[in-house]
Amino acid sequence: MLRKLIIAIDGPVGSGKSTLARRVAALMGYIYIDTGAMYRAVAIKALRRGVSFDAADELAALAGATRIDLRAQDGTQQVFLDGEDVTAAIRTPEVAQAASKVAVVPGVRKVLVAEQRRAGEQGGVVMEGRDIGSVVFPDAQLKIFLTASPEVRAERRWREHQQKGDAIDLPRTLEEIHERDRRDSGRDTSPLVRAKDAVVVDSTAMEPEEVARLVVMLANDQAGARAS
Repeated sequence: MLRKLIIAIDGPVGSGKSTLARRVAALMGYIYIDTGAMYRAVAIKALRRGVSFDAADELAALAGATRIDLRAQDGTQQVFLDGEDVTAAIRTPEVAQAASKVAVVPGVRKVLVAEQRRAGEQGGVVMEGRDIGSVVFPDAQLKIFLTASPEVRAERRWREHQQKGDAIDLPRTLEEIHERDRRDSGRDTSPLVRAKDAVVVDSTAMEPEEVARLVVMLANDQAGARAS
């Protein structure tokens, strides 16, 4: 019997990490863990309580006193914040921007990285974020760094907002993509970097199913190599 892997998927905002991770998990019978949702949950709690994003100690204490549950329901992931279903509430542009500010706070990252490690340590998980292969699971058996051009990533994100009825235009979305890239790559704690042993997958000209099948093939190759 092949040992189940830890599959780490990293990459910039809008590259399609969540779509890829969900599909790979479904194809392989693995558990999907959306680490970005955890930061969004802390961010929306901070917004609701009026906690400043410059107050690092307060944000760290808030994260430590927060319960975040990721549950699979009807084939989708539901996010519960202190028992409240915030799956839809955390997907607004405001919360997305707030989450990227929360994510640079070392104390918050310490709390959530510990939770992520506990969730995935037994294997059989597909975990996505911006530092999974480099920080959370540096020993993950398969690391993917998923990327795409800023223009394509902006269009994907814009379409997501359009489907939800959010009033945001494409040039503004592209500007936010560039801003997030600068913030994620330039932060002192766990910046967005490609792990040395990660497989780079550029999804600019690829369909989501094509990317997912490629990653599953890589995972099966890795599992077979470990078993031999």
